[in-house]
Amino acid sequence: MPINISIVEDNEQLRNTLARVLNRADGFRCLSTFGDAESALREMPKDPPNVVLMDINLPGMNGVECVRQLKQLIPSTQMVMLTVYEDTENIFKALAAGASGYLLKRTRSAELLDAIREVLRGGSPMTTHIARKVVQSFQKPGPSTHATENLSEREQQVLDCLSQGLIYKEISDKLGVSYETVHTYIRRIYEKLQVRTRTEAVAKFLKRE
Repeated sequence: MPINISIVEDNEQLRNTLARVLNRADGFRCLSTFGDAESALREMPKDPPNVVLMDINLPGMNGVECVRQLKQLIPSTQMVMLTVYEDTENIFKALAAGASGYLLKRTRSAELLDAIREVLRGGSPMTTHIARKVVQSFQKPGPSTHATENLSEREQQVLDCLSQGLIYKEISDKLGVSYETVHTYIRRIYEKLQVRTRTEAVAKFLKRE
């Protein structure tokens, strides 16, 4: 079964380009496209996709609010922001609304496809620029914590890679382990740190002594 993706993007040229990229890739299918949030909210729940690629700057309702409402209507669908905005405020608004990933529109096609796979495996894909901003937002003075002391050396290495913004495949290549092994390590990290997202895990990692 292919991964079904819906696109919400007001730029028709980009919308069509993304649809072509998805339909030409093995194992992917562009299920539907929308030029605004209102039509997406009206039509998408009738035939929910696995993943939504969501622009932030839409006419009328913005993409962050659209994600918030869609997550209530189709909670099992994963939302990935695909935008030109890199500012921390927009990033955290999107994540708080229910987005599982945040990518820049200049992300290469291969990285975009990897990110879609990653989000369906429980990850939170972010481009390196975005991950750095998330990391920087947590680099504030404060009491240190021993939250990561129960992690194995390899798990700490994986978490360090996450904090650098690496995606699962890049971690796999860097550490010389399989993609599935990386996924297993990350699941254990989340369990030990009692977190559910990459952002929360990185926050605890950065506050370690």
